[in-house]
Amino acid sequence: MKTHIDYYLKHLRHDIPASIVVFLVALPLCLGIALASGAPLFSGIIAGLVGGIIVSWTSGSHLSVSGPAAGLTVIVFNAIETLGSFGGFLLSLVIAGMLQILLGFLKAGIIGAFFPASVIKGMLAAIGLILIIKQIPHATGYDTSYSGDESYMQETAESSFFEMFQALEGITPGVTVVSVVALLILIAWDSTFLKRFSLLQLIPGPLLAVIWGVSYNSLALHVAPEWVIGEKHLVSLPELGSARAFIDQLRLPDFSYLTNLKVYSIAATLAIIASLETLLSIEAVDKLDPHKRVAPTNRELKAQGLGNMISGLIGGLPITAVIVRSSANINAGGQTRMACFFHGILLLVSILFFAQGLNTIPLACLAAILLQTGYKLAKPKLFMEFYRKGWNQFLPFAITIVAILVTDLLQGIAIGMACGFFFVLKANYHAAITLTQHGSHYLLRLHKDVSFLNKALLRKHLNNVPNDSELIIDGYKAQFIDHDIMESIADFLQEAPSRNITVELEGFDADKISELLV
Repeated sequence: MKTHIDYYLKHLRHDIPASIVVFLVALPLCLGIALASGAPLFSGIIAGLVGGIIVSWTSGSHLSVSGPAAGLTVIVFNAIETLGSFGGFLLSLVIAGMLQILLGFLKAGIIGAFFPASVIKGMLAAIGLILIIKQIPHATGYDTSYSGDESYMQETAESSFFEMFQALEGITPGVTVVSVVALLILIAWDSTFLKRFSLLQLIPGPLLAVIWGVSYNSLALHVAPEWVIGEKHLVSLPELGSARAFIDQLRLPDFSYLTNLKVYSIAATLAIIASLETLLSIEAVDKLDPHKRVAPTNRELKAQGLGNMISGLIGGLPITAVIVRSSANINAGGQTRMACFFHGILLLVSILFFAQGLNTIPLACLAAILLQTGYKLAKPKLFMEFYRKGWNQFLPFAITIVAILVTDLLQGIAIGMACGFFFVLKANYHAAITLTQHGSHYLLRLHKDVSFLNKALLRKHLNNVPNDSELIIDGYKAQFIDHDIMESIADFLQEAPSRNITVELEGFDADKISELLV
């Protein structure tokens, strides 16, 4: 036990600054996602609290951050509309949590291991580009909606590109100055030159960016009122002021909906989509983890299920592991689960006691933090690395990015996976059977599993064996040989004498071949 405590204490100097960054990024997202979901604003905060305070300890991941996910907003919005009650939706969420726990016990977490690295890296790069596209309007003061900043739903793709270009025309001077300077602070703080000064590194760059934004606005209020950042471009938190006011915001599920069959179909949809998003995020976080730790996926499903049950029982939105906040955590230097836990504590303390002070933070500061995070996820260097790896790696990577940008996260991943599987099948197709020549002697070797997909390749190799030659067909290395392959070999054995080809079989079941020759 002492070892665990020492481990967390050792990393506190990294985790506390990282938790502040994650908290600042998560705060407007929690509110925006609730707004986009057609749910009470406070439900987003509750989901963020549960994800930070509870899921951080039940999860096996050290760096992932859980909370409300924008990728589920359409599902939540439609579910509330279908059921006609937020209380009925909360019941669906509780049941969805139970289903996720069941999936964890059924070891469904293994699904995450089947996503190719090129697709996962493509997803991360796409999210980086989405962050940049969606944060440019916030950085120029053109737009104030945070509802879709973590997803790229089909209905928002066109408007997001449009807003990005419009943002360059509708610049708000004060907001732009704050975001540009904040971004320069973040770049400077991340430079090799400043990293040499260990004392400076104790102060997180994102925190400096926020202090700069608040100081600027306070000064502009007295010196240049026309450059002041207006309220609509500042963080907006409900002011509670007491624990009692917080408890009054909690909502219970409406258990009278237990007889409504729609509740169960919505619960199943939530459980499947939330689990897929979580597994994708966990797989991505493991790749970003500088310590290369691997999170147990089945435990993660159970942790998310517990989180969703609790969130549903007290009036919160669905929870998943979220890649944007997790990336911000890693980017800010987070090392252990304490960073995620403290971000949850900060959310709780802020809405209870410091809402008024936090409402002075310009959204432009948060946009700068996310712009830097987006760049780190979609560095040009990453594209060059995959290009050098060859088309079988670059194409799934690039297609995943484009597909996510023009559709949404899950559809884009599905398209990327299909492309990845195509290259896997292509590689296996050519590697399954080889033909080598030594003078007039030929060796046809079957490797690992040989299925009907390799029948055309087998026939091609057999046709390439010239007349008046000797052929050995070696099946020792094949763990499985499909019936169609055996038939093709039997057909060739019958044809071989007419071409004066001597054939010798090794590693085959003689009885099966005999049956096919009859």
